[in-house]
Amino acid sequence: MLPTTSVNSRSQGNGALSPRDAARHTAGAKRYKYLRRLFHFRQMDFEFALWQMLYLFTSPQRVYRNFHYRKQTKDQWARDDPAFLVLLSIWLCVSTVGFGFVLDMGFFETIKLLLWVVFIDCIGVGLLIATLMWFISNKYLVKQQNRDYDVEWGYAFDVHLNAFYPLLVILHFIQLFFINYVIISDSVIGYFVGNTLWLIAIGYYVYVTFLGYSALPFLKNTAILLYPFALLVMLYLISLACGWNFTKMLCSFYKYRVK
Repeated sequence: MLPTTSVNSRSQGNGALSPRDAARHTAGAKRYKYLRRLFHFRQMDFEFALWQMLYLFTSPQRVYRNFHYRKQTKDQWARDDPAFLVLLSIWLCVSTVGFGFVLDMGFFETIKLLLWVVFIDCIGVGLLIATLMWFISNKYLVKQQNRDYDVEWGYAFDVHLNAFYPLLVILHFIQLFFINYVIISDSVIGYFVGNTLWLIAIGYYVYVTFLGYSALPFLKNTAILLYPFALLVMLYLISLACGWNFTKMLCSFYKYRVK
């Protein structure tokens, strides 16, 4: 079972929630509502989810301002509409099929790669990262004077999805047009283009993750989430000096997976 946290709600005059309101605001009730809507496409706001995907590239701060609005109106930080997750899954499936085509994989090899990417790379790694960030933020970043507040696990997972989407588009879509003709060639320009795309993609992930946690008013010292930038730039420079080609290694790894 995934870790959950209770969400502070507006209390009554005596400082306690009524039994009805308490049941409605539990993490389990919110999770049930989210999963139930996952099977009702007509209840999902795909237009708004597309708006969020666009602004994650152009102005991610606006996306997190909407999370503030949700907290004020629905008393939760995490999304209550799975439309973003559904569209992200579609993007992931389409781009992975494109990867299979570019790498000249057969039908069954592409299906196998798709299952690996969806259930291990996206869902499995996403659950792990969200749980780790949920623990770290609640353990070390919550302000002392606001101990009654905590980071919802669902919000931590939403932050991961927000940060993962630009990375997915850059590495699993834009990069496809350059792999065979530029990136995997044994030339300086090849690993320069490929590694630069990796730098941009992971840099986006770090930045959007930082914005997600810095948007929570009860967290402190969120600037430390930007520290991986230094390690990222250092690794990028070392890779150029040593001639490492991250995309070529990824392609070899994908081919090894489907053997």
